[in-house]
Amino acid sequence: MRDIRREEDEISRRLARSAEVIAKIKESEAELFRQLAQLRLDPSVQAELDGRISSAESRARETLKAHGKAVEAAQKEIDDLEAARVSLLERRRNAAADLAERQNALDALLQQVSARLDTDPAFLAKRQDAEMLAEVAEQSMEKTRQAEADREEKGKPYRDDPLFSYLWDAGFGTSAYKANNLVRYLDGLVANLVGFQKARPNYAMLNDIPQRLREHAERQEANAQAADAALDTLANEAADEAGGKPLRDAKAKAEADLQAIDAAIVEAEDKRDAASEKLQRLTDGEDPALASAASALAAALGQEDIQTLLAEARLTRTGQDDTIVAQIDESRARLREEEEESRDLRERSKTLAARRRELEDIQWEFKKQRFDDPRSSFGEDKLVGDLLNDFLRGGISAASYWEQWRKSQNWAPGNEWGSGSSSQRRSSSPWPEHGGGFQWPDNSTAGGSSGNRRPRSPGGFGGGWGGGGSSGGGFSRPRTGSSGTRKHSGFKTGGGF
Repeated sequence: MRDIRREEDEISRRLARSAEVIAKIKESEAELFRQLAQLRLDPSVQAELDGRISSAESRARETLKAHGKAVEAAQKEIDDLEAARVSLLERRRNAAADLAERQNALDALLQQVSARLDTDPAFLAKRQDAEMLAEVAEQSMEKTRQAEADREEKGKPYRDDPLFSYLWDAGFGTSAYKANNLVRYLDGLVANLVGFQKARPNYAMLNDIPQRLREHAERQEANAQAADAALDTLANEAADEAGGKPLRDAKAKAEADLQAIDAAIVEAEDKRDAASEKLQRLTDGEDPALASAASALAAALGQEDIQTLLAEARLTRTGQDDTIVAQIDESRARLREEEEESRDLRERSKTLAARRRELEDIQWEFKKQRFDDPRSSFGEDKLVGDLLNDFLRGGISAASYWEQWRKSQNWAPGNEWGSGSSSQRRSSSPWPEHGGGFQWPDNSTAGGSSGNRRPRSPGGFGGGWGGGGSSGGGFSRPRTGSSGTRKHSGFKTGGGF
């Protein structure tokens, strides 16, 4: 993003210089027409033409001077905003380091508490009960999944039979069936034809068993979660007694500070984006005063008598005429080249802005999902190599690039107290995890068999706005004004990437 912003700024400066060059080319063309008029026109006609060109030229020169000051002011505003944004990034690095230090201190304390809990008979007894309830809940859920799979597989022939499906949907044979006598008679014939009376109870049972099993599994899961919550309460009380609360409060404050800085960074980025758009409008020729002055000069140089003067000069073969005409043609060729380059620069500027905004979106999601937590890691090196280049060149979308980050991310083991199968159950349970006072570290050094444990999502680190991850490709970064537009444009080759 730093490289993109640097190139955006450079393009803005080049566009501003290009606007000046174009204006000077037109001034030069006006001077050449004056010289041509001196050679070919009567003094009275020459004076009238000279006055007309000079008036438009003077207006364009003054407007260009004012436009240059506006561009300079807009560029200074961007520079000031960028300096403020960079300062916030430095503050964030320091705040993240402070949060990591406090997290490490808290983890060290919780390791000690967890080791003591592993030798506490009362705690071990409760943990054994929780593990037994967790195992029962997992077995109940496994039976539920099997019954649901059977329902899908064994129920397919029933659902594929259009006559059976018609009668089933109509509630035939139940109190929900509503039909007149003629329809009842005809439906009865259809029911006898397909053997509906015998098939209906079987299909009803096929649907009913999974529902009852799921209700039972949910009750077992509630029991297991209650046992886990009781364990959490005991563990958190032990941590508080060991001095964990001040560490936890300090960590919470560091998280709040980091979130406040992240919000300030978003605001700074949006202000800089708005200032960049303001500068882009100035360099795009959207300044009404500049456009009006340029149009007036172009109109003065494009009037019929001036064009006639040029056409007649082309027909003669005097040395002075030919030199001036050649210079006019050269000026117009340079003007076309300059305008073409400006169009290319403006297109690239739009593409750069789109890519930068998408990277800002990805960065926001990265922090929202707490992927900048010290316990977060990524297994794919290409994320900051080939895949990043593919995204910048338009080969893959921002959503696809972000999805690659999500797939590559892993949490380091160890945000649970103690050991045992209750944590293993959580890795396959469809129910959300309950909250807790502390995020407990892995206790493998204290004899806990936690190697295959899925950790709970670390809370709050790095701007956890709203918690858990999203599986989709949409982005949630708040935006203000027109800078929220996301347009996918293909990068041209060259440039900074």
